[in-house]
Amino acid sequence: MSSHEGAAPAVPELARTGTPGRAAARVTSRDVARAAGVSQAAVSLVLGDKWRGRVSPGKAEAVRAAARELGYRPNLAARSLRTGRTRTALLVVPALTTEFFARVYTGAARIAADHDFGVVLYPSPEGIGPARDPFASASAALDGVIASSMAADALAALRTAGLPLVMLDSDPGDATASATVNLDIADGVRQLAAHLTGLGHRRIAHLAADVDSWTFAVRTRTLTDALAGTPDVVVHRVPTALGVDAGLRAAHTALTAPGPRPTALLCDDDIIAAGACKAVRRLGLRIPEDVSVTGFDDLALAVAVEPELTTVRLPAEEFGEVGMRALMAVLDGTPTDAATLPVGLVPRGSTAPPPGAPHNTARPGG
Repeated sequence: MSSHEGAAPAVPELARTGTPGRAAARVTSRDVARAAGVSQAAVSLVLGDKWRGRVSPGKAEAVRAAARELGYRPNLAARSLRTGRTRTALLVVPALTTEFFARVYTGAARIAADHDFGVVLYPSPEGIGPARDPFASASAALDGVIASSMAADALAALRTAGLPLVMLDSDPGDATASATVNLDIADGVRQLAAHLTGLGHRRIAHLAADVDSWTFAVRTRTLTDALAGTPDVVVHRVPTALGVDAGLRAAHTALTAPGPRPTALLCDDDIIAAGACKAVRRLGLRIPEDVSVTGFDDLALAVAVEPELTTVRLPAEEFGEVGMRALMAVLDGTPTDAATLPVGLVPRGSTAPPPGAPHNTARPGG
């Protein structure tokens, strides 16, 4: 490889703008090949993402740079007729009411664009479904489906279309999925449990999302297992819908139930946790001096509340990227292993030792 091979060549001004006073002609793959100093075949390989082992990385980058600079757009209609592909993927998410799924879409769309794919975003209410086939025939309109955090039976209609299906945040043992990509939800729960017990909490209320999906079942099961070996821990599970008002009601129920009051509220997501914080204050209690509160996801909301929320950060954009790469691999016939992305605890001011414990007021941000 030559020393200048990785740099994009200068693109002639005329190729970008055309003749003054006339509409610019459509940029063709021949124009890209000429600007990059490669053959049309090399352009086709690179822009079709089939260049590895056939075109050098430097030339591949030169082709991509020339295509961007020239504003090249492939003739997708002609390509679809030639390849039998629509170059469109469907991303099914439970709802558009949180930024998490918007960030998943951003990551997926970024990778899709690199492959000249489009992504149609399709919400299925609350992930419970059923998610209807949004087209007269999904198999005629789509090349594949990516589904994130969906309930067990929500995708029946789309599964029958026979399309490649990549499942995100879903049961890795699902035999109907072409590939699975998961976040290490169980490890995130274990980190939260260790954080709270390490602070000294022994009375914990789990505000558990009442949604029949793999991801929330993992949270409940893992929390039970993680706390089983800690002496004197009492966990009270309170089911709740996903929402601020629902979280408020669940937290009120947990904090006013007969018996000793829980010293920590462990919430299945940040939105539930925001409602829990409201309930704590309405009862005249303080966070974290009287009650600690934790969330899950690390949405922007987590730093909008006061004190800021201890939570688990999920790499949503990377999640979408890896999911789209998995779909591309499936479409190319490349075997792909199940992937699991790491998550991380973010301790903030909403957690501290329980009331009466030493250093109760020595808390982050307090």
